[in-house]
Amino acid sequence: MEGNLFDLSGQTAAISGATRGIGRSMALALAEAGADVALLQRSPAQTALKAEIEALGRKCVIIPCDMDDLEQVKDAVPQVVQQLGKLDILVNNAGIQRRSPSLDFSEADWDDVLRVNLKTVWILCQQAGRHMVPRGSGKIINTASLLSFQGGFTVPAYAAAKGGVAQLTKALSNEWAKHGVNVNAIVPGYIATEMNEALMNDPVRSVQIIDRIPAGRWGNPDDMKGAVVFLASAASNYIHGHLLAVDGGWLSR
Repeated sequence: MEGNLFDLSGQTAAISGATRGIGRSMALALAEAGADVALLQRSPAQTALKAEIEALGRKCVIIPCDMDDLEQVKDAVPQVVQQLGKLDILVNNAGIQRRSPSLDFSEADWDDVLRVNLKTVWILCQQAGRHMVPRGSGKIINTASLLSFQGGFTVPAYAAAKGGVAQLTKALSNEWAKHGVNVNAIVPGYIATEMNEALMNDPVRSVQIIDRIPAGRWGNPDDMKGAVVFLASAASNYIHGHLLAVDGGWLSR
């Protein structure tokens, strides 16, 4: 194959949950590699990331998409195609967290986490698949979690949802690989983001976590850049249904 395997020039990507943290780094990575980017986000008024992407010389549009509004979620991919002409790459990164002992975990919290962290992923994957499968190409990248493999503590809904994301990734890859559509997932380890502030600020838990990571540090959002470009590019054309851990060695220990 000629040229740079990791070049995304001429590609169009859509990403959810990109206004901060891991998602922001992944969106910038896709743009830095050459892709135009559609940001699926709740507030169109948050334009800082759009400006950064455009400063790289890429097109960037904001698609209003509140993950609590399933009608907006269902319309997101058609809006991307309408505004940018096509969709080559979908990154499902939006997610929420609720913590409570399982005996007290509320049904409302359970429903919220499963809806945002799993049902919206399914809908966006299905909508993207309906565009990509007939074209015979496409890359779908889901954001799984260490809790796709482990149960965690006081986060039953998050663990269930991220376990579901892992299995959904495999199920869709089984159906769509023969159509040239790659469905894979990134598994972030303990990353220094707003979602993990409570753990980072706990002097005991934070030290325990670092001691458990062979790399000896928390990850940072930019550690996701290489993984997302790899899975979005031609370099991963024969990789299907894979869960790529970017965890400093946590799962191998």
